[in-house]
Amino acid sequence: MTAPARRPGRRPGRSSSRDDILAAARVLFGERGYDKASIRAIAAAAGVDPALVHHFFGAKEELFAAAMEFPVDPETILPLILAGPRAEIGERLVRTFLRFWSDPRLRPQFVGIIRSATTSETGATLLRDFITSQLFARVAAVLEVPGLNLNAAAAQLVGVVMFRYVLEMEPMASASDDELVALLAPTIQRYLDA
Repeated sequence: MTAPARRPGRRPGRSSSRDDILAAARVLFGERGYDKASIRAIAAAAGVDPALVHHFFGAKEELFAAAMEFPVDPETILPLILAGPRAEIGERLVRTFLRFWSDPRLRPQFVGIIRSATTSETGATLLRDFITSQLFARVAAVLEVPGLNLNAAAAQLVGVVMFRYVLEMEPMASASDDELVALLAPTIQRYLDA
């Protein structure tokens, strides 16, 4: 006797479909960037019908925003950066930034955001919003740092993560966090002190 054919639609029992779609989207946006990750490929990786992706998230842009939402709340980052002597803030900023990027649970989202920022306006907007309004602007407000100096610090750090985690350029890709902090912190501190 053959088992009845599985009908399309909602999975029986408690559904994890939304979470499965988000997990698949994070991986594919991270690997392929925004433009090359299709709804069909994300649905296939999640084991669902593409219509279910649209049901939960609507358009691809909305799925991207949900999947690539920054996995770290700026409110948890700011105290790590701002607590302590101002003369050491460059070191704390670089160390905190690298620590979050080194976390294997968070890296796929971060890499996806960086990759997508170079290929789509949606990705660029997401990265720009996080860097300017959610993180660096708050640091600038507390420290009274000019916007141009803040942009220079952000550019330095984004460039490092692009080389280290996206392009995997050696020797930066295999350098220790301590080596990078020693190299970058004085320059970041100079931007923040100006």
